[in-house]
Amino acid sequence: MRVYEELFIVKPDTPEEEVDAYIGQIKDLITSGKGTVEKADKWGVRKLAYRVQKFNEGLYVLIQFSAPSELVKEVERRMRVTDTVIKFITVRIDEKLKKIAKRKVHRDKRAARRPAVPVAPPAMLAQQPSEHPAGPAPGMPGAPKPLEVKPPEPAPAEAAAAENKSNESKAVEVAEPKAAE
Repeated sequence: MRVYEELFIVKPDTPEEEVDAYIGQIKDLITSGKGTVEKADKWGVRKLAYRVQKFNEGLYVLIQFSAPSELVKEVERRMRVTDTVIKFITVRIDEKLKKIAKRKVHRDKRAARRPAVPVAPPAMLAQQPSEHPAGPAPGMPGAPKPLEVKPPEPAPAEAAAAENKSNESKAVEVAEPKAAE
């Protein structure tokens, strides 16, 4: 037997008792046809993406079940002839469930292959001297940038005097080659 999802939309003005009775009929049809109902969810009234049979809203119902393909055809036939059902769709999900299970098994195998990370108790960590400083190595992402030490700036009077001396030496240097000619 294959696993299916039946999603159908019921008219929003249908009484709750009538909707519950219809869900019960579908469940009985599935169980009498050698199928099993895994879950039945009422999602409530939601707005439709576009108008369907002059309705802007509808009551969404999802039923997940396992059944032979003949039974699915009968369920769809009943949905088609029922006046309260606006739209319905049947989706076979057993392939999707197989893929999910296969992915889970693969993930578990990969997790089992990974070696366990040894964790030393906190007392032993405190007794052992640390070879590396705390934090990442310098230059590595996340490492704090080293502080740049700048030489102290001279006072304004000293800066002006130093600037005058450098200008005078440049003038002398320029003047000396002319005198040599």
